[in-house]
Amino acid sequence: MPSYARYHTPEMRAFEGEGCFEALPAELDRLGCASAVIVCGRSMARDERLLALIRRPLGSRLDGICADVRPHSPLSAVQAVARYLRSSGTQCVIAVGGGSAIVTARAASILRAEDGDVASLCTQWLADGSMRSPRLAADKMPQIVVPTTPTTAIPKAGSAMLDEASGARMALFDPKTRARSVFLHPAFTASAPLALLHSAAFNSLALAVEGLLSRTAHPLSDAALVHAAGGLYRSLARGGGLASPAERRDLIWYAIQAGQGSDHTGAGMCIPIGHAISSMFNIDNGIANAIVLPHVLRFNAPSARRGIELLASALRVDGGGTDAGVAAVARALTQLAAATAYPSRLRDAGVARERLPDIAAVAMRDWYLRNNPVRIEHPGQIEAVLRDAW
Repeated sequence: MPSYARYHTPEMRAFEGEGCFEALPAELDRLGCASAVIVCGRSMARDERLLALIRRPLGSRLDGICADVRPHSPLSAVQAVARYLRSSGTQCVIAVGGGSAIVTARAASILRAEDGDVASLCTQWLADGSMRSPRLAADKMPQIVVPTTPTTAIPKAGSAMLDEASGARMALFDPKTRARSVFLHPAFTASAPLALLHSAAFNSLALAVEGLLSRTAHPLSDAALVHAAGGLYRSLARGGGLASPAERRDLIWYAIQAGQGSDHTGAGMCIPIGHAISSMFNIDNGIANAIVLPHVLRFNAPSARRGIELLASALRVDGGGTDAGVAAVARALTQLAAATAYPSRLRDAGVARERLPDIAAVAMRDWYLRNNPVRIEHPGQIEAVLRDAW
């Protein structure tokens, strides 16, 4: 292991406003790309009014629209997009949509460029408990993102695909697939249904919380994560009031901050549990995270006092890093989920008690666990949290 730490803030250009797509042709020129493909889901592909806003400035430089994105980025969907990118001969990807569209576009760009079977490209657990991401040396086409939801996927370099057979996540990591440009257009940010907006925002809040509690938290990450957690919390507390373009825009900025800050920290137990529940029971990640997060927080509290003190400040609750602060933060997160009309217990969300060991087993294979404040050495620790949340 090296005797030093390394911190890196990647480049990302952002364009915002009703006229932002006027900059698309110049961005393609800057990236050295003659043409691009839009990658999105089927519902977005049917919205000609929205897509015309991108089509118009691109003109003949648009090579086509691939609408094979599916929720949770299953491997089969990623492979379908990779085949489309390969056959189109395009030079750039424009991912339009939420986290699944962005992750699918990134992962498909890797599969398009790299040789070898998919498993050999993924991050692997080693016998000593450490993890290794293979070096993916092939050039990758630049990524442009047009987000519709506040997802932390926007600035990330990792791409988690769903293995449909096992329910586990397959992780690809390549810094060359980070978004080079992000376009925040009010018509696109206004297109997401409120329920989807809430779910994505809860995901981002959970990642910000877990980043603050992480064993690798650092002042560089604290600044972004405290601001993101506070902004997301107060925005969600307004519930159905997230109607204005400015409020939706701000949610996306908070999500970007949560994504950038957590690059330095990773996450903890909540995110892997949420992914496992979501894939196994077809429950939105945001709902799963909202139910589980207060219980994870209490489990980790003895080893995360510094992070809880920062989180209490971000949420503007009393108690700091004391036991009273832990209780106040957990209560605030529970009340936030209730205000969004989310179920308070896993049983109320349709999770069967007898499947808790299966959820724990899937979550144990998630790389985010390595930075949990309390070291997770066996699935029984996760199962105990699940029982509390059930």
